Amino acid sequence: MERILVSDVMTREPVIISSGASLFECAKKMARGRVGSLLLVDKKKLMGFITQRDILWALVKKPKTDLSKITALDISPRKIVTIKQDANLREAISKMNKTKFDRLPVVNHDELLGIITAKDILNFHPEVYPELEEVSKIKEEEEKLKRIKKSTDRDNAVVVDGICEECGQRDSLYRVNGMLVCESCRNSI
Repeated sequence: MERILVSDVMTREPVIISSGASLFECAKKMARGRVGSLLLVDKKKLMGFITQRDILWALVKKPKTDLSKITALDISPRKIVTIKQDANLREAISKMNKTKFDRLPVVNHDELLGIITAKDILNFHPEVYPELEEVSKIKEEEEKLKRIKKSTDRDNAVVVDGICEECGQRDSLYRVNGMLVCESCRNSI
């Protein structure tokens, strides 16, 4: 893995869009390209990175704002984690593990050359699956902890995912009157 470079396995023609594109245009391009993210590029220079999650965040946080008025660059993270084309796959995996990102834009002096994803690495080297799977598990656990933290701020805290004692459905459970119930049963009690 030390001898194989990022440039050997990266996707050389990633799906890109202008940094001034609206979120609506981004969503359409993601749907057409069947991708979960877009690289924001102006004149071959990497300007940002936007994911489906970023678009959903904008929908939730700015519901009254027209999606055609928000640009991709407006919600793109300010700091973008990138990797150089001459880095080896071990360095790429290490950077993915450290940053918890499963895709990294490949650049040379801010000029976009491509993108390397965990899938690219797995297609080339399937034996690294345990290392990359660990990143996925860590991200999933962090998301669960965030959801539980948010829910504890509500009146009736979510205890765990499980089976509702009232209706028998699997869902996030709330403690109500000493019972663990799902949200729909909680609202009817």
